[in-house]
Amino acid sequence: MSDDLNQQLWELAVANRILEREGVVDAYGHVSIRHPLNPERYFLSCSRSPGIVSRDDLMEYTLDNEPIDQRGRPIYSERPIHGAIYEARPDVMSVIHNHSPAIIPFGVTSVPLRQITHTSGGMPSPVPVWDIRDKFGDTNHLVTTQEQGRDLVKTMGDRTVALMRGHGCAIAAESLKRAVHIAIYLETNARLLMDAIRIGGDITFMSEREIELTAEMTGMPTAVVRTWDYWCNRADLEGV
Repeated sequence: MSDDLNQQLWELAVANRILEREGVVDAYGHVSIRHPLNPERYFLSCSRSPGIVSRDDLMEYTLDNEPIDQRGRPIYSERPIHGAIYEARPDVMSVIHNHSPAIIPFGVTSVPLRQITHTSGGMPSPVPVWDIRDKFGDTNHLVTTQEQGRDLVKTMGDRTVALMRGHGCAIAAESLKRAVHIAIYLETNARLLMDAIRIGGDITFMSEREIELTAEMTGMPTAVVRTWDYWCNRADLEGV
């Protein structure tokens, strides 16, 4: 295994710890990266709570979500979220699925989740909402088949985020660190928007050009490194 791949896998384990520390995931949720040398594969942890994932927990999967070397380890049931996005979006190198609390209300009400803060650059505005019930009827809301995953991708389109009604969201980005940034600040933006709604009065949302410019700003290498280093410093990386 190359040094570069080893580094990327270590960062994937770290990303699990970061997302838990920042309140984006708890016992549930997962993050993956596309295999940098084989676009038909991706890496995802075995089924563990993100806050305790280590490098040894990471597993390789096909885009049909079959593990390459399972060795008896349990696997996440919602792997199709990852496989379907990688299958449809060759531009995507990292996928996150989470249930961050502040985003949930925007998937079950008529109030759209829109960008109000510059640090949330990279999120779509408004964020589209996917409802599993529209095509698959009453379910437990878990995305456990490739057909369900593909339907989710149709709602996401070429955007970075799709909300999942009553469930959470899926995030797709061009890099792991970018996906982590979007996930964390999506939750921040949702909390701030709820605060603004509680205050009352008219809310000033980002213009289309501001959305473009803040996405460029937060995607700059200096910004990506700065935020990643900050979150690494806050996370519990013992045993990664």
